Amino acid sequence: MAKGTPAILTIAGSDSSGGAGIQADLKTFAALGCYGASAITALTAQNTIGVQAVHGIPPDFVSQQITSVLSDIDVRGMKTGMLFDSGVIHAVASTLREHFSNNGVIPLVCDPVSVSTSGHTLLHPDAIDTMMDEMFPLACLITPNKFEAELLLRKRGFPSTINTVQDVVTAAQNLSTLGSNAVLLKGGHISISREELRGVVSPNIEVNRDFIFDQNIEILQAHNSEKATNEFVVDVLFIKSEGKAILYPRPRLVSSSTHGTGCTLSAALACVLGRNATLAEATAQATSYTHLGIETASPIGQGFGPLNHLHSITKSLIAPRTKGNPFPLTYRLIRNTSDKWTKYVQHEFVIQLGKGTLERSSFLHFIKQDYHYLKYYARAHALLAAKSDNFAPILAATRIVLHIAKESSMHTSYCAQWGITQEELESTPESSTTTAYGAFLLDTGLQGDTMRLVMVLAACLLGYGEVGLWLKSEAQKPNSWVVWEGNPYLKWMEDYSGEDFQNAVKVGLETIESRAAADPPSASRYAEWLAVWERCTYLEKSFWDMAMNLS
Repeated sequence: MAKGTPAILTIAGSDSSGGAGIQADLKTFAALGCYGASAITALTAQNTIGVQAVHGIPPDFVSQQITSVLSDIDVRGMKTGMLFDSGVIHAVASTLREHFSNNGVIPLVCDPVSVSTSGHTLLHPDAIDTMMDEMFPLACLITPNKFEAELLLRKRGFPSTINTVQDVVTAAQNLSTLGSNAVLLKGGHISISREELRGVVSPNIEVNRDFIFDQNIEILQAHNSEKATNEFVVDVLFIKSEGKAILYPRPRLVSSSTHGTGCTLSAALACVLGRNATLAEATAQATSYTHLGIETASPIGQGFGPLNHLHSITKSLIAPRTKGNPFPLTYRLIRNTSDKWTKYVQHEFVIQLGKGTLERSSFLHFIKQDYHYLKYYARAHALLAAKSDNFAPILAATRIVLHIAKESSMHTSYCAQWGITQEELESTPESSTTTAYGAFLLDTGLQGDTMRLVMVLAACLLGYGEVGLWLKSEAQKPNSWVVWEGNPYLKWMEDYSGEDFQNAVKVGLETIESRAAADPPSASRYAEWLAVWERCTYLEKSFWDMAMNLS
């Protein structure tokens, strides 16, 4: 076994169609870089349409399988799935309890498979009681779905109706009293809107935002052919020792490739916990892996087919491009620099411009300096064309150079409206801020990695596109602070939110994403890209500062 490859044990049933059970678990273990071992509790004859037959494994033999694995292999994490009946549950619990007592506790994820997604009960009532009494106290995490949670709560006299996100949070908290360290209540059957998510405010509730594309990313929403959904499903993690809940919302997917979703999620959790991650981090990684498995799956079978367990088999820091998120690199860059990005695209210069209260002198100083900056920007794009080795990126860079030439005429037109001649525009000295930014552009372009040049160019293009769309979006809200009609800077806002500039943004997004997909970065290379992007967002903010200070 390779160094750093943790062994993970699944104790579950077999799915002859390969989409769920130990087959799904072992695929997940391998895809996430773990070694998989298994103890089979039941054999099934099933396919994507349904289950035709089930054959239980004798409890003693289940126990022998577990003992055989644990006595030889250094297992770092484990999960249980379908445990068939009370005899098997008792055998599994007794075997694990003895091992934990003699050798130390191993992180155990218990997927309490007792009710199917259609609401059908899969275990006898006494088996459910045995699972709660014997398995839950051994588990660091249990992962019931809505129907299983309602059944478990009902058995212990808790309120059992789960229809809202608040119901899910309350249910997870109540389930945590049944013995496990934490509860991940899967919310695939409950929907919540973006507005409802924004209304979730509590000191004891956190919201993971990995799949919520709504913070200073107007450009990513506007240029995604699959418009941002307003319907989310939410998994809720309640950690008993911390007394807090964490919500993991993600866009609802319309897909028939959902067979084995619960098995896959619990298997992924066992893998990440086996690498000593926290419950919160394990849940973030496992829910992301499972979501992308559904989103990237191809139809298999005539019913509900399996997930794509192998979407992560090629290790990459950047998530695959999907219909839901076709711009994963850009989204990651913005999230990794969210504070600087916000200070850039929501700068006081932009806010005053939107209100129409920006000092005329500041705007004209900005326009004059931006005219000089655009020369650097065009030259840097010409460098990008020169460094490209086929016609597609050459054409893309050339189109942006042509757009910059058109943009420069816009600046000339603005200045002419306020009495600034072409001669005065050309003779205005560059500020030190303009020179510093321009020098950084060209210096980056002369270095080796073409993608570093793409990063430095994208930060400007995408940032101005974001500013234009943000101001336009804000202007359309009731009682908006943005003044659109009658604003002396309306033409500027219309230009950067308009079709011509946004088409350039679209080309820029496709350039950065297609290049990254064709040549995925290593960790060190991505760190270089991120450093360039971060430096550019700082320089862009400094450019607004320069305009405000007339420096």
